[in-house]
Amino acid sequence: MMLGTIGLMGERLGETLRTVIRSVMPRRQWFRWLVLSVMSLMISFTIVACNSNPSGQKDIELLLVGYSVPKVAHDAIIPKFVKQWEKDHNGQSVIFSQSYGGSGSQTRGVIDGLDADIVHLAIGSDMNRLVSLGFVKEDWTERVPNQGIVGETIAAITTRPGNPKNIKSFGDLARPDVKWVTPNPKTSGVARWNYYALLNYAKKSNQSDVQAFVTQAFKNVAVLTKDSREATDAFVNQGQGDALVNYENEAILAKQKGEKFDITAPAINISIDTPVAVVDRNVEKHGNRAAAEAFVQFLFTPEAQREFAKVGFRPLGDVAKEPAFVKQYPTVKQLGKIAEYGGWKKAQKAFDSGGDFDTIEASMSKK
Repeated sequence: MMLGTIGLMGERLGETLRTVIRSVMPRRQWFRWLVLSVMSLMISFTIVACNSNPSGQKDIELLLVGYSVPKVAHDAIIPKFVKQWEKDHNGQSVIFSQSYGGSGSQTRGVIDGLDADIVHLAIGSDMNRLVSLGFVKEDWTERVPNQGIVGETIAAITTRPGNPKNIKSFGDLARPDVKWVTPNPKTSGVARWNYYALLNYAKKSNQSDVQAFVTQAFKNVAVLTKDSREATDAFVNQGQGDALVNYENEAILAKQKGEKFDITAPAINISIDTPVAVVDRNVEKHGNRAAAEAFVQFLFTPEAQREFAKVGFRPLGDVAKEPAFVKQYPTVKQLGKIAEYGGWKKAQKAFDSGGDFDTIEASMSKK
């Protein structure tokens, strides 16, 4: 109906224009003018059509800032969320921008002006920084499932093919014949988890001197790198060390890509919990809180958790009970939690100036 009316109006307008133009310009010039005008009009309509939202609503833009590891999962999850949002909101589009890097550097970026609407970080201490500076509200853990922990994994030991040194537990890292690779806890989130994996092992295995055990294990470090990527490169490409301690999900993903090494998930381990939150200060400014909060909630759905599980994260809720994932992720016999060590507000102090790791690092330089 509407198209017919527009067509009729176009015919009448065209006839009027032809009558006026014919009276003031020669036939050949008139024809050339008409062709150029039609082409220009068609291009204009094309541009409008390409840039218009079929729903007539303004697109929503979101910036997701995260540590590097879950990028593969987010790349699979985001299109599913966008499709669901369009279905539920009359075709309105959500356009995502993404930024990934080290958790600490991404946190500093947000503090320095990176306009994130959502953050997915490697460690609770980084989220605590955003809370303390007013970027994220204090109640962020109460507004989402699982207290905001969206991705869970454990610390895994990667060894050379066939595991020639027979490294099975974190206790083996303190053996005099073993050299291993880890990033520096001063600069890396995963390394802080590694530190507490060792500390947790020492306590749960009833070591007589917990701190002495952790110190001895770090004295066996072949190279202490800046971040996880450098640690992996040192172990895989440079051939340093007998073992690499890293996220289980990173080791699984590397195996999926064809890397040749063995993975051991120690029976005494620690739950590595990665938090997600809406950056309240920024979504208020951008006016996109509803979409940002909906995306964070979507990350906890079975559909999203299956995507996390496919790339090595241990899935949450009922997805963890699905046969494929039960087989892929065997239960850890003794799984510690950072809450046992006072949560990250207290646990972070081990890496502050003058903290326990400074003492360990000083002893490493004397080995």
